[in-house]
Amino acid sequence: MTRLEPTRSGALTPRTTSPAVPPTDVSTVDSSATGSRAVGRNRRAARIIVTTIILSIAAGTVALLTAGTGQYAAGPGDVVGSLVRGVLGRTDDATVQLDAVLWSIRFPRALLALIAGACLAVAGAVMQGVFANPLAEPSIVGVNSGASVGATLVIVTGVTLTASWALPVAAFAGALVVTLLVWSLSRAGGKAAVLTLVLAGIAINAVASAVTSFLIFLGDASSREQVIFWQLGTLSGASWGSVAVTAGVFAVGFTGCLLIRTQLDVLALGDSSAASSGVRVEWLRVGAILLSCLLTGTAVAFGGVIAFVGLIVPHAIRLAVGPSHRALVPLSALGGAVLLGAADIAARTIVPFADLPIGIFTAVVGGPLFLILLRRTLRGQGARA
Repeated sequence: MTRLEPTRSGALTPRTTSPAVPPTDVSTVDSSATGSRAVGRNRRAARIIVTTIILSIAAGTVALLTAGTGQYAAGPGDVVGSLVRGVLGRTDDATVQLDAVLWSIRFPRALLALIAGACLAVAGAVMQGVFANPLAEPSIVGVNSGASVGATLVIVTGVTLTASWALPVAAFAGALVVTLLVWSLSRAGGKAAVLTLVLAGIAINAVASAVTSFLIFLGDASSREQVIFWQLGTLSGASWGSVAVTAGVFAVGFTGCLLIRTQLDVLALGDSSAASSGVRVEWLRVGAILLSCLLTGTAVAFGGVIAFVGLIVPHAIRLAVGPSHRALVPLSALGGAVLLGAADIAARTIVPFADLPIGIFTAVVGGPLFLILLRRTLRGQGARA
């Protein structure tokens, strides 16, 4: 806008002025930001609901297929009918053999696959929250290597021949002892930093692997074969007793993980920020690691060493619904159940009349899938940069 102004000599000269800028309405900006946050929350809630529905349907489908898969074929209708007869206490002469196979072999194995997968995935989600690293998993603190030492010891010494419960008990005890050893060695000044935990875990894992190898060397051909098959992961020994123990431990461990999931979100801001927010970081880290050890040790004790479930499932769920542990922990349980149940189906169907180690299929699926997710994450970081 141009206007004329007088100079000292009295002449009029033109002068350009900018138009007045109306004041900014702060309330409008605040309402716009609030609306954007509300839209974001609604979208996240919608993704969580959709993911929950999909995983729930997938878990139910996998459970039916797992129970019906094997040398004695049974369709979904047969499985549901057997469930109804078993619950109602009815018997049918035409389905006596089918019901015996399902209730003594198939149903325990299907349930153990779902529960063990949930245990491994929830433990992985908690460990990734504790270490603030999506590549973390329970094996970092020696759970798998400790379980291998305990299981190998009782197999080589022949204890499993006289006590069938010795293998899961020894595997869980080994996992717990090695985890506590890693924790004690990483403490300095009453605290255990993440870096020292990782380094101590690497060292103890190497020692435990050496001990396992030495024990295998001392064993005979039969015990060596049993150890190797157990280390590859197998659910062939599933029973109602193992299902009851695993389900009970999962209920306790899963409840504990649900109770600390909000604090894990605060821990993601850093130890200092979490401590200033009232979180007892040291106790939270101890509790989270012990819960992960409890869940993983139980799953490994009854199913052998099964890789990638605790690593890949939480990472995939995080990409789908976001990093908040409020949804990540329960959805990881569903995702782990689906993955291990599907792997069990593959283990019993790819080679006719053979029960392949389930760990082979979790590694085959988990390895490439993890690389794909890693590449997506790196591309997302490059786009943000």
